[in-house]
Amino acid sequence: MKKLLVLLLILSVMGLTLVGCTQAAEETNADAPVDESTPAVAEDATPEDQFVTILTGGSSGAYFALGGALSNLLNEKLTYVNASVESTGASAVNATKIAMGDAEIALAMNNVVSFAYNGVESFSEKGKFDNLRGIAALYPNHCQVVTLANTGISQIEDLVGKNVGVGAPGSGTEVDARNILGIYGITYDDIDEDFLSYAESIEQLKNGTVDAAFLTSGLPNATIMDLSTTHDVVIVPVRTEKVEELSAEMPYYKTEIIPAGTYDNEEDVETAAVVSMMITREDLDEQVVYDITKVLFENLQTLRDTHSVANKIDVAKYYEGMPIPLHPGAERYFEEIGVLH
Repeated sequence: MKKLLVLLLILSVMGLTLVGCTQAAEETNADAPVDESTPAVAEDATPEDQFVTILTGGSSGAYFALGGALSNLLNEKLTYVNASVESTGASAVNATKIAMGDAEIALAMNNVVSFAYNGVESFSEKGKFDNLRGIAALYPNHCQVVTLANTGISQIEDLVGKNVGVGAPGSGTEVDARNILGIYGITYDDIDEDFLSYAESIEQLKNGTVDAAFLTSGLPNATIMDLSTTHDVVIVPVRTEKVEELSAEMPYYKTEIIPAGTYDNEEDVETAAVVSMMITREDLDEQVVYDITKVLFENLQTLRDTHSVANKIDVAKYYEGMPIPLHPGAERYFEEIGVLH
């Protein structure tokens, strides 16, 4: 019995000692300085594996080139991202696929994005895609009306009665073709329209199947450059006064210049332009969008080395021509660097 009492006494003392040690340890840890070298992980931290599909355009265009460069950067800079590029029919397709959750980010023209967000134009039967969100406006896309010297076409009015490539169905180029023709009082009833991609338009210009073609893209367009190596290319102007008329109805259009020498043209050519932008969807994780925006703007030289249109990208102009709400992740980045508009 005496031995049992002694054993119980020993266990009691040990228990008090352990409690005291635990309390002391907790108090010591509470007062210890926080090691900020290892950031805390939030409960809603970015998933370990984030697939990012980047929707671009045709393989010969600037969208595809820039999308590929950005994909490589995301895979290199963000350890949790698995990025890839998808070639598409460009703006209208991209806006639709983003809204439907089939991809994470895309390049598109701001006019088409506006149509998708508001459910108008070619999106009138699909309804509003109001879950679209902007990451940034990037660079101007020039509306380039291309023909050959032997056609005799020198102004938009000369397109009446001609075979004209107007862009792929529902594309930004096709929208621009209709709007530019319309401001000159021309409809598809006045021309023989052909719905062609960039590459198809240039190929049919070469073989004489079409007399002129609309191509909306950044400068220079690789397919037009290819054409100019074997043919005398003429860029038909869209006069400033007509662009101003168009802009009064559709404010996303503005006047731009195709500089002399871009395609062996001896003089500057006036034309209309819209803005290329990067879009995402509302429910994409804020941290993911923040990281994508940061990688994009902190590695612009890589994009510029890939395609010269990136020379026009300016972080301070991220909001110019933005027709939809900005994603909170992108907004956080622009606020952080002091350019939030």
